[in-house]
Amino acid sequence: MERAVRVAEQALIEFEIAVETFRVEVENFSRLHHQKLGPMYARLDELDASIAEARAEQSGDPEDLRLAREARAAVLPLPGVEVLFDDWIDSDGISPEAAAMLTERPVRPPQRVRPSEEVRRLYRELARKAHPDLAREDDERKRREEFITRVNAAYARGDEALLRELAEEWEAGPAPAEERLSESEELYARLEWLAQRKDLLSALARELEESAIGSMLRLAPEDPDKLLEEIAEQLRGQVSEREAELAALVQ
Repeated sequence: MERAVRVAEQALIEFEIAVETFRVEVENFSRLHHQKLGPMYARLDELDASIAEARAEQSGDPEDLRLAREARAAVLPLPGVEVLFDDWIDSDGISPEAAAMLTERPVRPPQRVRPSEEVRRLYRELARKAHPDLAREDDERKRREEFITRVNAAYARGDEALLRELAEEWEAGPAPAEERLSESEELYARLEWLAQRKDLLSALARELEESAIGSMLRLAPEDPDKLLEEIAEQLRGQVSEREAELAALVQ
């Protein structure tokens, strides 16, 4: 039974590492998605509103007028939009950098989608050594939780240097005493907790995989940048079509 608990603990840690790795990838891909494609979606919304307004002005039809009002309301500035789109969109419209993206002029490179292989290796190694689930005492669990929070933050930023510093810090820290699980009730309780934790992680993993960004990322896990470029090319074509349609309406 004790051996089964130890095996379950290690399996859970590996599963949690995999879930956290995917969560960071989804988060970074979502940020890049907003940076690269957000201005194009905003431009399409603006064009749709202008087209609807041009049609309503020509027809005077109440239904066309209603559709025009709804389309325009959809592109009004929202609180915090600057934060959401990393200053690519502001209350005055699309920023110069976003306009550069639409015209394919050079812009600053977006953040890397995925941490490097070395960053992943360092993260996995630290997570296996310092994971809070390996603690038996409350104080030791708290120490590990605080440390892993710092590890997760460094991993999310892809900060290899900081991860190396954290690895050195962990090695220099106190080594917790090994405790044997001997009482059968404690063993069963531990297995039950591990099973509950696994269920929670499984639910989180499903949520990430089924999210819009997660589903998109799984289409091209090895080259998400290429997927974004393909989507961007499609959006550029839609922008051109809408601009032509608007030009025909206002002539």
